[in-house]
Amino acid sequence: MPELPEVETVRRGLQPHLEGARLTRVIQNRPDLRFPLPEDFVHRLTGAAIKRLDRRAKYLLAELDTGETLVAHLGMTGRFLVGEHKPGAFHLPAGDDPKHTHLVFETDRGGRIAFNDARRFGYMDLIPTDRLGAHPYFKGLGPEPLGADFNAAALKTALAGKKQNIKVTLLDQRIVAGLGNIYVSEALHRAHIHPERAAGSLKPAELKRLVEAVKRVLEEAITAGGSTLRDFRAADGELGYFQHSFRVYDREDAPCPTPGCRGVIRRIVQGGRSTFFCPVCQK
Repeated sequence: MPELPEVETVRRGLQPHLEGARLTRVIQNRPDLRFPLPEDFVHRLTGAAIKRLDRRAKYLLAELDTGETLVAHLGMTGRFLVGEHKPGAFHLPAGDDPKHTHLVFETDRGGRIAFNDARRFGYMDLIPTDRLGAHPYFKGLGPEPLGADFNAAALKTALAGKKQNIKVTLLDQRIVAGLGNIYVSEALHRAHIHPERAAGSLKPAELKRLVEAVKRVLEEAITAGGSTLRDFRAADGELGYFQHSFRVYDREDAPCPTPGCRGVIRRIVQGGRSTFFCPVCQK
């Protein structure tokens, strides 16, 4: 499933095409994705201008001038694909089966943005903008990991007394929003913290290293366009490249890349998810 860097990459790719644009036509090819689409979905979107395109955790947020916000989650295989609208022609990037294109958004700039989702685990909703924070999708979410509110002091408070291991704890969206399996494994390795450590046992210096590692690995991943393992592609169709920079994720039995470390990357399962780490330099 796309994690924060992949969703942020999509947001940045869509921003010049959607932010400030008006939706002149919306094509809905089915009544549902993972969940039923909102009532009168096409009618409520047609003619609306997109004031701002944001991201919260792993959600894309298109704030509309109608007082609603279009919320989109990519799920496992959801993709937004940008192509020019050509009257009389149905244009889709090569390699994306049109039968999986469930929504198309056309703008007053001549843009055409298609939402293609083969497995239909993605979903969309329309939520009153002034009630967004209280909606079940967002209520209780932790701080954004790239924001100022995510710092060592805040993390110390969030982890206080927790006996659950730090790897699974960081996947809890109430602790920090948007982190997923890949980037938690990568950040823990950079911070030299063992994934099986009790979350509440981390010392101030370790918390500081961890926060810095989370921010650094996410920023590097966004710069690289995210990670492409199976289905992820950016809005322009390009693949992500951060998978080529993985230090531990999916590198079982490879030498640890930490300078001077002679450890070998191991894989364990925590909370039903694979964790990759070095048993030598992660303590």
